[in-house]
Amino acid sequence: MFGTFGIQGHRPMLKWLRLTTTALAVGGCSGPLSTLDTAGSAAASIATLWWAMLAGAAILTVLVMTLLALAFRRRPTPAPGGTRLWIGGLGVAMPSTVLLVLLGFALALGEQTIARKAAGVVVVEASAHQWYWDFRHPGMAGEIVTRDVLHIPAGRPVDLRLEAHDVIHSFWVPRLAGKMDAIPGHVNVIRIDAKEPGRFEGQCAEFCGLGHAGHRFRVVAHDAAGWTAFQRGEQP
Repeated sequence: MFGTFGIQGHRPMLKWLRLTTTALAVGGCSGPLSTLDTAGSAAASIATLWWAMLAGAAILTVLVMTLLALAFRRRPTPAPGGTRLWIGGLGVAMPSTVLLVLLGFALALGEQTIARKAAGVVVVEASAHQWYWDFRHPGMAGEIVTRDVLHIPAGRPVDLRLEAHDVIHSFWVPRLAGKMDAIPGHVNVIRIDAKEPGRFEGQCAEFCGLGHAGHRFRVVAHDAAGWTAFQRGEQP
């Protein structure tokens, strides 16, 4: 009786736990800093790689659990060559194949996201400081400098030339592209793009001092008319 009451008493808690876990898992797939809710081609490639790695990890997990279950299974007499098949075939060959496929897939996606020569590329200079960003955009009457707000045209590739003036920082807009370090005395280039106009949140992804938690910025992707107006110096 006590055991039955205990199970029934824990059912609401188990239900609440399942709902909470599901909500947290689903909530992590969206939001302003989500790497899975993509809005650019580079970010989409990274998300594709993530799903491929998840599938590969699931296959390997099922394989390991299967081998573990078979290891605890008693047999009257071992089958000839059975150990060699499980250890050599499934224990070594299959994981190696899965990992090699994932590696090749990652290299192919990485090659696609490298900044290359392309038509219509916009170049923006980005300078990292403790704890803000300066962005220098091309304008019709000269450079347009903004602080903590990066302006880009939607539907066009943008090359960001990253540099730092004090310590190492890292540029990251999860919905548009991967991370790239900004290093003092060195220029790194990262290509980003936004498929549609909108506003996207970014942050420094490298600990850069006590103000690191607030080292945030925003990316504004304009349509054609908005980008032309911005280059003329008009307030968006």
